[in-house]
Amino acid sequence: MLTSLIDNDFYKITMQNAVIKRFPYAQARYAFINRGEHAFPEGFGDALRREVDAMASLVLTDAEKRYLEVTCPYLDPTYLDFLAGFRFNPAEVIIEQSGSELSVAIEGLWYRTILWEVPLMALISELWYRLRGVERDDDETVEARTRAKIEQYQRLGLKIAEFGTRRRFSFDVHDRVVGALRHHGGEAFSGSSNVLLAMRHGVKPIGTHAHEWFMFHGARFGFKMANSLALEHWVDVYRGDLGIALTDTFTSRAFFESFDKKFAKLFDGVRHDSADPIDFAASTIAHYEKLGIDPRSKTIIFSDALTPEKVERIQSFCQGRVGMAFGIGTNFTNDVGVEPMNMVIKMVEARPEGQHWLPVVKLSDVPDKHTGDPEMIALAKRVLALSRPSE
Repeated sequence: MLTSLIDNDFYKITMQNAVIKRFPYAQARYAFINRGEHAFPEGFGDALRREVDAMASLVLTDAEKRYLEVTCPYLDPTYLDFLAGFRFNPAEVIIEQSGSELSVAIEGLWYRTILWEVPLMALISELWYRLRGVERDDDETVEARTRAKIEQYQRLGLKIAEFGTRRRFSFDVHDRVVGALRHHGGEAFSGSSNVLLAMRHGVKPIGTHAHEWFMFHGARFGFKMANSLALEHWVDVYRGDLGIALTDTFTSRAFFESFDKKFAKLFDGVRHDSADPIDFAASTIAHYEKLGIDPRSKTIIFSDALTPEKVERIQSFCQGRVGMAFGIGTNFTNDVGVEPMNMVIKMVEARPEGQHWLPVVKLSDVPDKHTGDPEMIALAKRVLALSRPSE
C-alpha cells in the first residue's frame, strides 16, 4: 500500500533532520490511541503487520532526492545522504490485536522512529475501510466536491494547504484530491504536507514541527524551559527558514510567556491547533501588539478540524488584522461519504541521552484533552502555574 519513503508529512522530515543534529542519541516510545473506540475486524493486526514489514524495502529514489535538494535547500547534503541510506526497521513496531482491540507501539532511537507515525496512521485508516468493505463516493463526486471547496476558498482570497495524510480514506483518494486542488486552486492552493504528492503535483511541501518536538524538550530540559529551548534549537538548525511555531503543546498561554520579542521577530508566525480559533487569534494579535510588532506582518496558520464554514468565520475576524493561512486535512482527504477515524499516534515516553525513560505530556488548550501520564500532567501544570487566573 505504501510505495515511497516520502509518502509522509513534511514536518517529519524537517524534525528528523533537527533531531539528528541536536539529539542523535535520544530514544522515543510512541503509542496508538484509539480515541474513537473503533472495533477492528478479525485479522486487522496481521494485515497491518504485513504492510509494516513491507516498508523495509522503501528507499529514497534519485529523483526524490533531487526534488528535495532543489525544493528544500535548508536540508543539507549530509542529511539528504542519510535519508538516501535510511531504511525502516519493522522490528521497531509492535502490533498486537486482542479481539476487536488493536495495540501499536513504537520504540527506538528518536531520529529513526520519528518517521513511523504518519505512514502508520495512513495504513491503519486505509485498512480500516478496505478490510470492512466500506464503499466510498465515486471519483467524479470526490473531485467535484474538492473543486467546489477550493474555488470557494479562492473566491475568499485565502491560502489553503492540504494536511490530510494521516486520516485519509486511501492513497488513491489523497492523490486525486491533491490533483484537483492543484488543477482548480490556482494561487489559493499553497501546497501539501505530503512530500510525495507535493513532488508528484508540482507544489510546495508544507510543514515545520509538531508537538513531539516540544514534548521531548519538556522531558529533556524541564517544562519551564521547554518552549524557549525548542524554539532556540529550531532556529539553530534552520537559521530563519521554516518559521512557523506551534503554540499549544503546554497550552498557548505558557507558549506566549516564552514567545518574547526575539522569537516573535525571528519566527514568521504561529500555528493554531486546538480550542477556539477566534480566541486564539485575538490573543495572538494582542501579544504581537504588546511587543510593538504589527500583527499584519505575521501569519497565523489555522489547522484544527477545519471546514469551509469554520474557515469563513476565521477569515471574517482576522481580515485586515493579522495574516492568515489554513491547513486542511481530513475534510479534504476523507470527505468521501464515510465516517473518518478518530485516532492518533503520540510520543508517550522519551529517553534523552544519559537519562532514564520519562513520560512526556501534552497540555491542550482544551483542558479535558490533556494527554500523558496523570502525575506528569499535574507536575507540568504546577511548574507552569496553569492553575492561576489569566492575566
